[in-house]
Amino acid sequence: MGHLDHAAFGWLTPVLSYVMACTGAALGLRCTVRALDSFGAARRNWLLTGASAIGTGIWTVHFIAMLGFTVVGTDVRYDVPPTLLSLAVAVLVVGTGVFAVGHGHGRPAETLPADGAARTGTAARAAAPSPRDHRMSLAVGGLTTGLGVASMHYLGMAALRLHGVVHYDPLLVALSIGIAVVAATAALWAALNIRTPAAVAAASLVMGAAVSSMHYTGMAAVTVEVSPSAEPLTGATAMQFIFPLAVGLGAYLFITSAFVALSPPVGDRAARHGHSGPDAVPQPPPRGATDPWPGEHHPPGRRPQPQP
Repeated sequence: MGHLDHAAFGWLTPVLSYVMACTGAALGLRCTVRALDSFGAARRNWLLTGASAIGTGIWTVHFIAMLGFTVVGTDVRYDVPPTLLSLAVAVLVVGTGVFAVGHGHGRPAETLPADGAARTGTAARAAAPSPRDHRMSLAVGGLTTGLGVASMHYLGMAALRLHGVVHYDPLLVALSIGIAVVAATAALWAALNIRTPAAVAAASLVMGAAVSSMHYTGMAAVTVEVSPSAEPLTGATAMQFIFPLAVGLGAYLFITSAFVALSPPVGDRAARHGHSGPDAVPQPPPRGATDPWPGEHHPPGRRPQPQP
């Protein structure tokens, strides 16, 4: 068996991969918070941004860590198409999970009828998703995302090209998949329940540790039976392909983080545009002094007129 080194550059690649995991998690959480405060196209766009941030962050964790992966007795190359496919899988499965919980988690403003009057009683309860629906969407989203993240990891490992045969410890593989599912479910739960910037920062640190743990648990399952050969390996080296791609995705994460940080909250935009912007939340009409019949709901166009 060939000796495996998972940190050929010392602590540089583990620490850098952890930083990217935290960055992607924090950005994804902030985008999901914005999505839950929006509706329609605005919600969809925030969810897409959050899914791409988390997906690229997870993928970047894997391949930045792989920059430090070496096997004594053989060179290591990466087949480009499966590597790119693993990136697409990461973004798509995270997007599936984020949309499952993002669209399954209703917000009160979306239960307003067309005339802007608040629903009450049975109508409001029927319009709002039940706690059971929330739990179901979270479980489905967490399972789907976790299995997808694990698939991304092992699809990326399948892109390895070396002189030898790669073997896996089934117990550690199962453990890494379990960590991925738990981490994904926790991430989606955090996206639904965490609002303040300090809480988002703390959750992103925990999520970054979970994603890194999943990667290194999966790598601990690997053994390589080296078969020395003089034949050239196909594929690209890590520095030829993985490093530039990881740098590009890292730049995307930081630029998107700046955009999200500088983008005003939904409430500020709505106030500035008189509640008419794309993110504006419809509000019920004022009651009391401006309504001769406070507390009553009248269909649009049929409100009785006050008598002189």
